[in-house]
Amino acid sequence: MSRQEPFAAMDYAGLFAAIVNSVDAAVISKTLDGRILSWNPAAERIFGWTAKEMIGQSIRLIIPEERQSEEDDILARVERGENSIQLRTERIRKDGTLVHLEIMVSPVKDREGRIIGASKIGRDVTREVETRRALNAAETRFRLMADNIAQLAWIADAKGWMFWYNKRWFDYTGTTQQDVEGNGWRDQIHPDHVERVEAHVARCLKEGVEWEDTFPIRAADGTYGWFLSRAVPLRDKSGDIVCWFGTATDITERRAAERQIELLLMEVNHRSRNLLTVVQSLAERTAEHSEDFLPRLRERIAGLAANQDVLVKRNWRQVPLSELVDAQLAFLEDRLTQVERDGPDVIIQPGAAESLSMALHEMATNAEKYGALSVPEGRVTIRWRIEPGQGEPRFVLTWEESGGPAVTPPTQRGFGSRVIEDVPARKLRADVECSYDPGGFRFSLACPVSHVFEM
Repeated sequence: MSRQEPFAAMDYAGLFAAIVNSVDAAVISKTLDGRILSWNPAAERIFGWTAKEMIGQSIRLIIPEERQSEEDDILARVERGENSIQLRTERIRKDGTLVHLEIMVSPVKDREGRIIGASKIGRDVTREVETRRALNAAETRFRLMADNIAQLAWIADAKGWMFWYNKRWFDYTGTTQQDVEGNGWRDQIHPDHVERVEAHVARCLKEGVEWEDTFPIRAADGTYGWFLSRAVPLRDKSGDIVCWFGTATDITERRAAERQIELLLMEVNHRSRNLLTVVQSLAERTAEHSEDFLPRLRERIAGLAANQDVLVKRNWRQVPLSELVDAQLAFLEDRLTQVERDGPDVIIQPGAAESLSMALHEMATNAEKYGALSVPEGRVTIRWRIEPGQGEPRFVLTWEESGGPAVTPPTQRGFGSRVIEDVPARKLRADVECSYDPGGFRFSLACPVSHVFEM
């Protein structure tokens, strides 16, 4: 028997029925009023109703209420003779669930060419629709995440061609997709870094390894911010690179903070060296000119420490003179009632604070031991002011003692005299005068305000 013999023994109607019953899509025929004439096995499987249950029923039985108008439109188009009416829609299964269909409807004609019904082929696309929905949901979640993270982000193909950027990138750079697609990102990198970054990117692409670099990226306003950028290759199951995902984190503030810390450490180192030099000088000079070496050294170091406390508290900036005076006189305790001070609220430089604090502490120590503060009736008056000068105003500070023991000029200039006179004169380029009148010791300092104040 030849291969054609089975078909030869079968009439055309039987052959058509066999074809319809073997396809995987629902094949349904109906009259122009929607009454079902045929219902193939695939329709039984897709919808859950048997042919016996459905033939003679209205096709509207499987159409959701909100989609009934679709059937009106389909029948109207069939009657007009339209061929291959296609749409994606939903229909009802026997169990009440919905099935997603891709359907094609065509008119059925009799021998005279009159339209007498319609045939419908319906392919179940439920899994496809659900997959697409899942992909859309995943894409939506990805976009929500990618567009709201703090980093700039991008995706490139396996060869490094940039084809996607997140919203944060466009907001920061002010660019469009067209501007930066492909290799357009290079225009956003600071010119001094483009060649180096490109070479690094090319090497990582070639070797298929993670990429990391730090460089400035231009913002929409034309300024540059520093970014830590990273990219990782995403691979398929066989290990081939599918794409690259990268991010750039703004580290401008962190970089500035690190630089500030570095500068502060350098400043601390510098000031520590200076402070050690001062302490060494204090020790040497005190030993040369004092029989009570240790007590005097402790006092002078205490005065230096009080000054450092004020400077540290003020971050080595904006030191109020009144606060400095209080710190240097604090050791007087009960004798503070014998001290009067008066002057405007002024801010002095750290360097000036060191010189003035040492002089003030030395004078306070001397007054307590030998001068006005060594007796209850003694008084000390500290005043500072700003007065006109030639070209630049001058800062004037005075220390006056009264009511104490009779004063006699020192027979020799010791280290204390150098602290009171020479240090301020040299460091502040000031005119310093000390008077040893019998009625009380008097100190006067005058210098340009720019040598003392924060300008």
